[in-house]
Formats: sequence, C-alpha cells, structure tokens
Amino acid sequence: MILGLVETFDYKKSVLLFSELPIIAVFKGNIVDSISICGKELFTEKQKRKMLEFLRQPWHWSISGLLIGLTVPILLILGNKPFGISSTLRQVCAACIPANIDFFKYNWKKDSWNLFFVVGIVMGGFIGNSILSNPNAIVINPQTQQELMALGIKDFSGLLPTDLFNFQNLFTLKGFIFMVLGGFLVGFGTRWAGGCTSGHAIMGLSNLQVPSLIATICFMVGGFVMTWLILPFLLTL
Repeated sequence: MILGLVETFDYKKSVLLFSELPIIAVFKGNIVDSISICGKELFTEKQKRKMLEFLRQPWHWSISGLLIGLTVPILLILGNKPFGISSTLRQVCAACIPANIDFFKYNWKKDSWNLFFVVGIVMGGFIGNSILSNPNAIVINPQTQQELMALGIKDFSGLLPTDLFNFQNLFTLKGFIFMVLGGFLVGFGTRWAGGCTSGHAIMGLSNLQVPSLIATICFMVGGFVMTWLILPFLLTL
C-alpha cells in the first residue's frame, strides 16, 4: 500500500517517487519512459514499445461494448447504483447554482459518486487522446468518405472534422446550428426523455424497462432521419 507521494517535476523529465516502496516512474513529456523497482526496470525497451503499440492500435468494437456493458452489473453489485450520465448535469446545477428552483432542490450529495464517475470519463478520454491515441489516420469507409467530400467535408484526420467544428465556424449559421443548437437539443432531449443513451439504451434495456426501449427506438429513428435527410441539407448552408 502506498502511503505518500513525493513529486519533483521538470518540463522535459519528471520523477515520481513513492515513499513506501522504492518505485520510480520517469516521464519524458507525458509519456512514461521507464518504471523501476529497487533500481531494476520492469520492462525492456522492446517490451515498452510493444505494449504502447498494443494500447494504441484500434481495438475491435466488441471489446468496448463488453466493457461498457459490464459497467451496469458492476455498479449494481458494488453499490446498487444506476448507470447514467445526463443526470450529472442536474447535480452540478444543484451544487453550484444557487437558485430557487424546485427541480434542483434535492439531496444531490447522495449521488455525488456520479460526479466522480464523470470526472473519470473525462480523465480517461484525455489520457486516451493525448497518450494512447492511434498515430495512424482514421479509417473511414471509402464510399462514406466520398459522400462526405461531396457535401464539403474534407478533413478526415481526426474524430471531428475541423471543416465543421472549429472556433471560427462557431459564428456562422452552420456552426451555430451544429454546436450551439445541437448541444441545446441534446441537453433538452435527455431531460425530456428522462435519460440519455447510457441511461436508457444501456441501463434501461438491461433492466427490461419498456420506456427505455421506446426511448432507444426513438434515438435510432432520429439518428437515421438526421443522417440521411437533415444533415445533407445543413451541410449546404
């Protein structure tokens, strides 16, 4: 068990020394350069390169699906907690915004674990993007890529095309619709439906909830309508 942490930081090289065990992790930038115990490195250079390549490569979608699905029984078994993300916004508002609104008048502290869960999601996304991101280009179906290029989307270097999602585009009609109005509709829709895709499609369906089944069907239908009918029109603005 680690009781204390002594940290010395340098811009190019930082050393984390755990006080109870002689474990030293040396960083170069934001990448772990070496880990040693009692002066002996745990991994060789070849092993570190293979491990990093394994973590950075695209994994099969079923692995992510399995891990997300296992979150539901783990939360139920460990603390009888429901899995959901959108309710966190209500907790943040209840904790940070002093307002005389009945919707925010409840004991948000009893569900404060959810805030830590969301913080963990943000930290995991940051680590995955900055340290374990795939150095290769995003693989997109050639037909899909051609159809998007015909609609004006030409940047396929990342998960979000900068042709649409950039700060300058925010002040255009197209950018306002995608980022501001789209964000509002996502937030409004999750509250109106009583949950988001995680709460309904993952948690609700696993509990055989009929309202969650209806909500999930509406999610899918709305996605198809937006992709095939509304999105092509919005991209022409």
